[in-house]
Amino acid sequence: MKKRPIIGITMGDPAGNGSELSVKVLLDKKVYETCRPIIIGDANCMEAIVKILKKENDIKIHTVKNVKDAFFEYGTIDVYDMGMVNMEKHIYGKVSKMCGEAAFQYVVKVIELAINGDIDATVTNALNKEAINMAGHHYSGHTEIYADYTHTDKYTMMLAHEDLRVVHVSTHVSLRQACDKVKKARVLEVIRIANEGCKAIGIENPKIGVAGLNPHSGENGLFGTEEIEEIQPAIDEAIAEGICIPEGIPTPPDTIFSKALGGWYDIVVAMYHDQGHIPLKVEGFHYNKELKKWDAVSGVNITLGIPIIRVSVDHGTGFDLAGKGISSELSLANSIDYAIRLASNK
Repeated sequence: MKKRPIIGITMGDPAGNGSELSVKVLLDKKVYETCRPIIIGDANCMEAIVKILKKENDIKIHTVKNVKDAFFEYGTIDVYDMGMVNMEKHIYGKVSKMCGEAAFQYVVKVIELAINGDIDATVTNALNKEAINMAGHHYSGHTEIYADYTHTDKYTMMLAHEDLRVVHVSTHVSLRQACDKVKKARVLEVIRIANEGCKAIGIENPKIGVAGLNPHSGENGLFGTEEIEEIQPAIDEAIAEGICIPEGIPTPPDTIFSKALGGWYDIVVAMYHDQGHIPLKVEGFHYNKELKKWDAVSGVNITLGIPIIRVSVDHGTGFDLAGKGISSELSLANSIDYAIRLASNK
């Protein structure tokens, strides 16, 4: 058996459900059979959740200040303790400067550990954008933090749920700005990143679908010219480089994801945030209206183009669920699985 990769998992915003998800996912012995997990966060928050879940007899928190001191044994959760949270001021579900600062520093630390080679891959629980900005860190999300701290200019996020994968030309900008960002150079860049991203998870000859921006992909210029002027030239150049884009043209956004689910593509290049996020979450998020609870919150977010491995849950901080012991750890489990695949193929 190959050596189990060390996976650094950030706790996320301490006021959210990341600590609960971390404990729940590490209650599964199979995780320890495939990797060596370590939580980057606050030990006191993790201990509080163990008590809320009434798992004191099953799980012990082991505090470390160095990855080398971790046990990596089932029944013990190793926590790289950052000491950022005062539990007397800690409130589940409340945006705060303290929790924003903590969540941000967890991310900075896990990036540092990965760059230094102390861990093989990083997995992130959700942070709250308002909270980190309140703490003075003006980023729109994890992806931008990773890009900044790894000094990366060319990057994108990939969302994945089972065999449905999506990358984006733009993400955290307004819809008006997103349309302006559909330029040949960026579309081509993302096609290339999508191709390499699929290869990184073991797909030898990726098939890539490229979405149009406008209804019906512009209908030959009737509903917009971005497909003709920007997207098609990017597709033509990508094909000339040997990248497989089966249809060779921008595919209408209202059919491309159905085709992807049918196996036409290994990955879809979406033109903006919601164009890619909505179909992924329709597939991965299932709400039980009779029981009034989420049966599944699955899917992962992978940052492509950076020099380290980063996979994240594809949901928010769960402030409305935090501290109640009812959150689903499925997305975190999926994220760890993807991180292991990426580390194994690196």
